[in-house]
Amino acid sequence: MRSQWRIMVNVLRFDTVAACALWQPIDDRVMGGLSSSRLRFDEAGWAVFEGVVSLQNQGGFASVRASTRVLARQGVAGYGLTVRGDGRSYKFSVRTETSFDGMSYQASFQPAVDSWSEITVLVASMRPTMRGRLVPRAPRLQPERVCQLGWMVADGKAGPFALAIRQVTVF
Repeated sequence: MRSQWRIMVNVLRFDTVAACALWQPIDDRVMGGLSSSRLRFDEAGWAVFEGVVSLQNQGGFASVRASTRVLARQGVAGYGLTVRGDGRSYKFSVRTETSFDGMSYQASFQPAVDSWSEITVLVASMRPTMRGRLVPRAPRLQPERVCQLGWMVADGKAGPFALAIRQVTVF
């Protein structure tokens, strides 16, 4: 969904090998699961978050995360995701702390299959979570403190996945 009032402040593009190099997988293997993922550069000029979700050993999620302050801005209303899906639901997450295991703010989305989508994620709609659970009475997201971004698949379905990512914008 695209709106006319958007003013793009900053953009995180995934159009080079370097833009995809710093993303680390954090899959359910951290708790004994068997899922695996990675973020790789596609020669066509975008990133692909891909892998396989396994429900074995009480698993069921795959994710990648990177540290960046590119999108940290005061007064941010939301994020624009330019993505292409495969029929699965995904989560976009941001963190305001550099710790490995802490609170994240997430928004779920399901992009169109085989065509590029502009997904709008409002800061006010991002839900505070920790280890996959909602955190009641958590502080509101402070966009100026965003220092990590992530992509996740945790839709309860086993099997391969692939999310193409062109860019994330701030408005």
